[in-house]
Amino acid sequence: MNEQQWLKELLQRNGEDVKLSEKQIKILQAAIEMFAEKGYAATSTSEIAKRAGVAEGTIFRHYKTKKDLLLAIVTPTLFKSVAPFLAKEFVKEVFESQYQSYEDFIRALLRNRYQFVKKYLPAIRVFWQEIAFHAEIKEQFQRIFTTHVYQKFKQIVEHFQEKGELTAIPVDSVIRMTITTIAGFLLTRFIVLPDYDWDDEAEMERTVQFLMHGLSKKDGWFA
Repeated sequence: MNEQQWLKELLQRNGEDVKLSEKQIKILQAAIEMFAEKGYAATSTSEIAKRAGVAEGTIFRHYKTKKDLLLAIVTPTLFKSVAPFLAKEFVKEVFESQYQSYEDFIRALLRNRYQFVKKYLPAIRVFWQEIAFHAEIKEQFQRIFTTHVYQKFKQIVEHFQEKGELTAIPVDSVIRMTITTIAGFLLTRFIVLPDYDWDDEAEMERTVQFLMHGLSKKDGWFA
């Protein structure tokens, strides 16, 4: 997949292409590359314009400020990052035995998000680098998580707790442990140690087993 194609897919809304000019695509592509390489604060709009092959004024015709340009990258990345939870049938499928166990659920979720990060890594790198420094991004992330993820995740955890599969610790703790373990693997794999000699399949399975042996009612740490 060429660079413009993955960017166009990232920017899609409800599966439909967003209408952007060729210059806008080049600006966004250049901004992602520069922000990922140097960070938002150290990147100037003149540098982005030079890499995109456009006049600096062209950037400001489309994006009023450099922060608007950053948010144009981060916002679709945020929504894509929680994409499984946005599907209308997501929770229904879990309850109707698409996933026979919480282990099946987190294995599928981990594999899905692994493919997502691998595909959109440049934009993901910008998001992970900048979330700590921009209140707007943190607030947007919290809002999207609360609105689209938390309640569905809560239902799923409660469902498997009622089945006796997970220990009866607070649901929020299960969600936190699951998300931070998966995110921690992906962050280490793609950002912190990308050049390490990874066995991705084995490491993902170890991640799943680590979670399950920690959360299992029968043999977990909380048994």
